[in-house]
Amino acid sequence: MPTRRTPAVDATSTSARVIVKYRNNASVLSTGRATAQSSSVSAHAGPQLASTMGGRLGVALSDGRPLSANSQVLMASGMSSQVLADKLATDTDVEWAVVDGRRFALGTYTPNDPLYADSQSSATPVAGQWYLRAPTTSIKSAIDVETAWATTQGDSSVVVAVLDTGIIKTHPDLASKLVSGYDFVSDTSVANDGDARDSDPSDPGDWITTAENASGTFKDCGAGDSSWHGTQTASLIGAATNNGVGMAGVAPNVMLMPVRVLGKCGGYDSDIIAAMRWAGGLTGSGVTAPTTPAKVLNLSLGSSGTCSAAYQSAVTDLTAAGVVVVAAAGNDGLAVGTPANCSGVIAVAGLRHSGTKVGFSDLGTAVTISAPAGNCVNSSGTCVYPIITATNTGTTSPTTSTYSDGTNYSVGTSFSAPLVSGTAALMLSASSSLTPGQVTTLLKSSATAFPGAETGVSACHAPTSTAQTSECYCTTSTCGAGMLNTGAAVVAAKATAPTPVLTASANTLLVGESLSLDGSSSTAPSGRTVASYLWQITSGSASFSSSTTAASTTLLTTTTGTVTVKLTVTDSSGYSASTSQSFTVAAGKPTASFTASTATPSVGATVTLDGSASKATSGASLTGYLWEITSGTSLASFSGSTTTASTTLSATAAGSVTVRLTVTDSNGYTNSTTQVLTVSASAANTTTSSNSDSGGGGGAFSALWALGLLILALMLGRRPVAQRR
Repeated sequence: MPTRRTPAVDATSTSARVIVKYRNNASVLSTGRATAQSSSVSAHAGPQLASTMGGRLGVALSDGRPLSANSQVLMASGMSSQVLADKLATDTDVEWAVVDGRRFALGTYTPNDPLYADSQSSATPVAGQWYLRAPTTSIKSAIDVETAWATTQGDSSVVVAVLDTGIIKTHPDLASKLVSGYDFVSDTSVANDGDARDSDPSDPGDWITTAENASGTFKDCGAGDSSWHGTQTASLIGAATNNGVGMAGVAPNVMLMPVRVLGKCGGYDSDIIAAMRWAGGLTGSGVTAPTTPAKVLNLSLGSSGTCSAAYQSAVTDLTAAGVVVVAAAGNDGLAVGTPANCSGVIAVAGLRHSGTKVGFSDLGTAVTISAPAGNCVNSSGTCVYPIITATNTGTTSPTTSTYSDGTNYSVGTSFSAPLVSGTAALMLSASSSLTPGQVTTLLKSSATAFPGAETGVSACHAPTSTAQTSECYCTTSTCGAGMLNTGAAVVAAKATAPTPVLTASANTLLVGESLSLDGSSSTAPSGRTVASYLWQITSGSASFSSSTTAASTTLLTTTTGTVTVKLTVTDSSGYSASTSQSFTVAAGKPTASFTASTATPSVGATVTLDGSASKATSGASLTGYLWEITSGTSLASFSGSTTTASTTLSATAAGSVTVRLTVTDSNGYTNSTTQVLTVSASAANTTTSSNSDSGGGGGAFSALWALGLLILALMLGRRPVAQRR
């Protein structure tokens, strides 16, 4: 989102600005150039032909600045820029005329989520979502997500599966981001929701009471409130962003698949492995595969030990199927645990804000890359650098949606892994054909180097049986290739992919109309060529009436609504990328209609013009009115607003005046209607003329005079009778 929004085109604007270019041989150019004496522009700047062109068109024009030897800006009032451009384009001396539109600086995408920014005054931590912003000298491990957002904020076709405790579906930062998931927890006591496996991955809570911790199934699991862990990790990946609510996610536009594998006191490997395979679209889980399998799996879970054959088999099959698997390294300060230590998994260790390893993070050669895990700096009081996540105030069952903060803070490699999963999702959005191996390679090659030695901080060393629970400075043999740099990783991913370019003959069309779509401007990186095209309708009702694998195609609309078309191009090296565009299908154009209080006004009279009977088609509404005098402009003028449903016209001289009403609907369609008003001489002049004609006996006044004389004669003729009585 740019920092300034470009306003929608206003079809009803009555301040016209048009750039016009005159033909090289135009006769008007010989006498209409600006001079130092006649204008503020330089003596040889170019044409100033408002007077000449206005006389030709019967429109009052004013000169704007010349742009070249044969082009300038022309301005007018009382009409839209497009109307003026259309009028100018009809002149034989004009090569072209275009609306002088406005363009705005595009700023860095900074979301309006209240917890994102630093210098928080009403919430903690004061640093806000410090880990997403660009690195600074004091906050070195931040991942620079805004640079990535300048390339892509994610594609809704990319799904990230969150294998965790389930999710609170009603959280305002997650409710709009979810696809169907599944609950794979098979033990009913662990599930804590009254049943075993089912299609509802909601998180019922994983609290453990003191009594449960003392004996029975959950003995020594640790008493505590519900964690809402799945909701937390999911929000870091793809919380709804720039919605003015809560927090921002790394990949705002990707979709999230909640897959429940953990309950009270964790979850079983068999449930986790079955869920991994199912989420990635592999068969054998016993559950119908998801409609859109996940391209990334986030596993913010694990335990100590080496990777088992069962986990390795699942990871191998998933990576072969093109699924990226990301897992948290662990929080014991020891060697990386399972499943993060499986071959092919992107294992993520945890960093402090300063770029050093946070004490609790596991480490070793199995680590692929490191990312912020949260830390407090201070030993008491509000935590300074935790990770903000979506959560819930409920201690057992969910109650009120909220966010973690400096008091109820979140830290751990569980929150490092989602930052990498979100980054991988953005990379796949930028270059859809990336393999898991290529994603890993680009993450590593784009990583920021670790800060190095710091005063009073020792180097991390290879893991042993003794936990390294103190801060240490990272090396590539202990913390992976470097610090996650989301901006650089997404830019690198984009550079590997072709650039799809979709152009359309229109953005809005009517039911039954055809739309020409062209992808021939798509390009491939240097040394490669675009090898294939694929057109798809991802939402809405329409069909293609020509090939869907050619550079261009034709879309045929069938019903009103919005249709979204996706173009995927693949280059000669097998890399693919996609772009989508939505089109509005309208039922029809609006109907323009108006009535005049009289079609034959006299000079000096006022005519009321009413366009309120105009109407839009079903599903649309009228958004603008524009009244114009298209001929006879010297005979009448508007004395009321020209952009409302009704107006008034004042007649100033006799003759024919043509009035046009143009209406615009919410789909951007316009329609017009005209009426001709005949202005006659004034009523006073008509009376005078009649008087002068009365001497000839043929006027209305002469007839009345004769009738009066007749009545008088009759009355006088009866008087003698009255006298004889």
